[in-house]
Amino acid sequence: MRINQHLTCSVNLQLLLFAAFASLISGCSQYSTGRLSVGYHNLNAKFNAYVIARDKMREAEMSMRKNRKEDYNQILPLLSPLDSLEAQPVNDLLQDVIKKASLVPDRHQNSKWVDNAYVLIGKARLYKGQFTDGIETLRYVNAKGRDEEDKHEGLIWLMRAYVETKDYNSALSVAEYLRSQPLNDKNTRDYYLVKAYLHQQKQEYTLSLAILEETFDLLPKGEETARIHFSAAQMYDLLEKPQLANVHYKAVFRNRPSYDLSFFANMNALQNDALTNANLSTESGFKRMLNDRKNSDLRDRLYYSMGVIETRKKKYPAAIRFFEESVRQTTTNTGQVPYTYLEMAKVYYDKLQNYELAKAYFDSSLALLPKTSPQFQKITERKEVLDEFVKQLTTIRTEDSLQRLSQMNPAALEKFLDGVIEKEQEDRERKVKEAQKLVEQARTLNANALNTFNGDPADRFILTDPIALSQGKVEFKQRWGNRPLEDDWRRSSKVATLLTQADNIAPVSSGQRSMAAASGKDTQILTKDSPEWKARRDALYRNIPLRKQELDASNQRMEDAYYKLGKIYKFSLIEPENAVKIFMTALERFPTTNYKPEIYYLLFLTDQKGKQEGWKTKLLEEFPNSSYTRLLTKVNGSIAATGNLELEALKDYEKILTLYQNANYSEAFAQLEMAIVTYSGSKVEDKYALLRIYLLGKLQGREAYLKALNGFIKDFPTSPLLPRVREVLEAQQSASIKKNG
Repeated sequence: MRINQHLTCSVNLQLLLFAAFASLISGCSQYSTGRLSVGYHNLNAKFNAYVIARDKMREAEMSMRKNRKEDYNQILPLLSPLDSLEAQPVNDLLQDVIKKASLVPDRHQNSKWVDNAYVLIGKARLYKGQFTDGIETLRYVNAKGRDEEDKHEGLIWLMRAYVETKDYNSALSVAEYLRSQPLNDKNTRDYYLVKAYLHQQKQEYTLSLAILEETFDLLPKGEETARIHFSAAQMYDLLEKPQLANVHYKAVFRNRPSYDLSFFANMNALQNDALTNANLSTESGFKRMLNDRKNSDLRDRLYYSMGVIETRKKKYPAAIRFFEESVRQTTTNTGQVPYTYLEMAKVYYDKLQNYELAKAYFDSSLALLPKTSPQFQKITERKEVLDEFVKQLTTIRTEDSLQRLSQMNPAALEKFLDGVIEKEQEDRERKVKEAQKLVEQARTLNANALNTFNGDPADRFILTDPIALSQGKVEFKQRWGNRPLEDDWRRSSKVATLLTQADNIAPVSSGQRSMAAASGKDTQILTKDSPEWKARRDALYRNIPLRKQELDASNQRMEDAYYKLGKIYKFSLIEPENAVKIFMTALERFPTTNYKPEIYYLLFLTDQKGKQEGWKTKLLEEFPNSSYTRLLTKVNGSIAATGNLELEALKDYEKILTLYQNANYSEAFAQLEMAIVTYSGSKVEDKYALLRIYLLGKLQGREAYLKALNGFIKDFPTSPLLPRVREVLEAQQSASIKKNG
């Protein structure tokens, strides 16, 4: 009896417990708002999904930070750009972040971690380069989120996504909204950083720095903060404020920087010290760093900085020597070389006006520079200009030299050509001796290296193996000779050079075998008055314009070159004084040139020494029916009464604007300069002037851009475009974070 009662009680208890458990489970629905249900889902959402996803995100970000390769030749972005290629090694981790974080909205809708999970998903998609999906996810957080701080975090990442996609207007709209929100400390810090990053990407460095100065107190000590200080210092350097830059370079050392970051901060600070202290020599400041063995693979960067210092001190020969030493000191890391070549090109181009050498170094820089570099497009445009410039300059010099030779008497000319051939012979013999010497040096080096290297030769990596490098240099010199720095260095014959087939020398064995050209022909020493000597002299003769039709053709080539060179000076290089000189020379040497009416018109536009009316009079008197005369008539407003001037001005503006939008800046500027004079006084004159400002910014840089903006305010005080110009100027010159957000 008692046994049956116990069994009955036990069954009833089990049923009761089962019912209670079933009631508990049914009450823990993710859509329930009960305290027990919410607590259950908060616990599971946090520890079974969100925390795991968050930790994987931290692991992925740490790995990307560790593997990041910084380019210290560029201004470091305040925040590392969201690069899908950089994220590829951690793609699995990011996919796990999305998978784990997605469990929260899928299974725990009533938990407080839903918004956090969506933010993580949005960040992961941005890192993976899925910007459309990432932006939609972050916008969803703002629209449907329940926690204001989480919504603010999502908006900050949304603003950053807009910056990465260069949708700056949308980023500014988000920033303006966040500015009025009560942000917590973490979101305030992140907001300021992204806002500063936004203005840095827009090249509004003054405003970016103003925001940063209010942000540094909020940043924890660490390598990322050191990196932000370094970026701020670089921006101060760009604004030519070395003292303020050095404040931040020194702050780098207080934030546990990496070795590379501390090296470049120290080097740049020394560079500023050398620029601001006239008594401090360039070499003395860098001596300790050059002697430090830890910097052996960074010596090229040190010499590069020394060259920059000498450039700013206007000691250009010394700067070139340091740049050349930088190239010689390059080891396995060749990333610095294109920037060194670029600085050398700028010195030759801007300071020494040696355009041939500038072209050569621009070519070399462009060949090695990453296409993702911000300078790549600008260098490409300048290279195209210099290619054409050097082509025309070479034509003028070549034709002028050949014409002078044509005026020599036959005996003197023959003697001159014999001298050219003798010079070729001397060069050939010198190169053969150099090749033999290099072979002997390589053989000695090989013997010494084999005695000291005990491992398998196949284990040696060629770029770090001095033996392999030496052999490569020897083989190159043997085959190609001492090639100058220029395009198309492989060519065995080049116009207007004294290089001959002897430049291509085949390998020498034991000093016994004869040198052979790459073409397979033996390089023989020519004997004077031998058939080979005479054949070479005849080949040189054929280039000289001795007959009338040859001289006429030479003159026509020179005439065309002068005309084109003047236009390059005028429209591409923006050197009006040189343009006037070339145009004047063209008129003096070729008084009957077919280009005369256009040259008159261009001189009218260019000559600023009170001679404009004289060129205008010449054009009107000598070429009354020329199209360029009609352009001057337009300027005087003779067709304004017909109503066609405004229509033509607008049509031409659209054409030039299209060139600008297609990044064809040089051609756009050339056409714009003519159009501004042609349509002076029209209703769209201010639009032409503003477009010219944008082009100056692209072609001549920030200083010319700011100067032109100020000029616009003076020249067009009633223009409807004036508020826009003032807004741009304020953005450039503002130094108050309170005023500008």
